[in-house]
Formats: sequence, C-alpha cells, structure tokens
Amino acid sequence: MKPGDKVICIDDRIDPEKSEEIKRDFEIWITKDKEYTIREILDNNGIVPGILLDEVHNFPKFFKLINRFQEPAFAQWRFRKLNYASQPAEAVSEVEELVEIEQPEKQQVKVK
Repeated sequence: MKPGDKVICIDDRIDPEKSEEIKRDFEIWITKDKEYTIREILDNNGIVPGILLDEVHNFPKFFKLINRFQEPAFAQWRFRKLNYASQPAEAVSEVEELVEIEQPEKQQVKVK
C-alpha cells in the first residue's frame, strides 16, 4: 500500500477494552465496506505503520508511545487494497470515441 491507493475497510470493529481510548483519540471512525484513499502512511517510529485517509481527518493528539503530536492513524490490517479489474468507465468511453474517429469513412460503391 502507498499514498494514492484505493482501499476498502475490511474491519471497523473496536475491541471493548480499547473503546474509551479510541473514542478519545478519533473524532471520526472508519466504516466497514467503505472505500477510502490513502493520504499518507506513518511509520510511527518503526513501531507499527498507520494509515491516514483522504476522506477522514482527525485532530492531532499527543501519543506518549511515539512522544509527539500527530493525527491518529488507522491500523493497516483494517484495510485491503483495491485492484480494479478493468479501466474506469470514462477511460473506456474515451478509447471507444477515439477508435470511431480514427476509422476511415465507408465509401459508397454503385453497382450496375
């Protein structure tokens, strides 16, 4: 995964033991089966990678574990990268239009 990649949330569950901590750190939480775009991947001092999303912005908090303020990031395991099997519809239609324009005009032939 890298910034710009489209991902889908596969796990939005919150462990009951961490519920209060999550509510304190995240104003906005993710939703299972919703698509997101990776904005940034934080290495968190090599402890565990965290993902920031274009569609979700939370206020920075101070995290003792990494000893700094930063936006709370989501665990990478909560997402799966999307790989689209075909081109987006608008790209396909543009290709079709180009093919039509480039084809030579049909000539009419008179038969006696």
